[in-house]
Amino acid sequence: MFCFPPSRNFRFTFFSPSAILYGGAEPSSPDIITGGPRIMKKLILLGDSIRMGYAAYVKEKLAGAAEVLFPEENCRFAQYMYRYLGDWQQEGGWGSDADVVHWNAGLWDVIHLGDDLPVTIPEQYAVTIGQLARRIRTLFPHAVSVFAASTPIVEAGYGPVFYRRNAEIERYNAIAEEVVTREGALFDDLYAVMKDAPESARSDMTHFNTPDGTERIGNAVLCCVCPLLNIEPPTGTAL
Repeated sequence: MFCFPPSRNFRFTFFSPSAILYGGAEPSSPDIITGGPRIMKKLILLGDSIRMGYAAYVKEKLAGAAEVLFPEENCRFAQYMYRYLGDWQQEGGWGSDADVVHWNAGLWDVIHLGDDLPVTIPEQYAVTIGQLARRIRTLFPHAVSVFAASTPIVEAGYGPVFYRRNAEIERYNAIAEEVVTREGALFDDLYAVMKDAPESARSDMTHFNTPDGTERIGNAVLCCVCPLLNIEPPTGTAL
């Protein structure tokens, strides 16, 4: 039903009947003033500093077509997001009528602090990602839920005490994909999108906070969410 650029590694396995009927997202809730259908779509972005790097870009590109909401703070690791998601929803006045929730947790979870084990071991990560998927479904019952893969890093930029490894990021992405697919969510492979990004796209060993990097990852998110919102991707966002 949806057409994505061939280069995008975007996989989906489940839509509810009403989501299919309405072109991806569930029907928007009524406007509280007019009582008619809400015209503006609503997108929620959740994630760590990678999300913080592209959130404003996505919001700007969707101005007039969708309301884009996100926490001002870094969502950090999976358990932190699970604990505070309800608070962000309430404090931000997001409501429960989001059309799409695009979310990620992982880079904080794979951090090693001078120990062989990461901050979050794989078994716990799988459990928490499942809890998060169900929490999102509870808080935003009409939304299409999309998990965004954690992005690759430059291993040489890290030291012996604080480090990440791409092999482990790939492993955690695979865990997340299996879990969220089972929970009826979609999987957006931003790791594949950014894996071969040029050096000019990087601002450091972890982030893509350069004009090229922001555009590249921001356009990838737009190419994912726009069909689910049933709106045309902004001009110039094709990958």
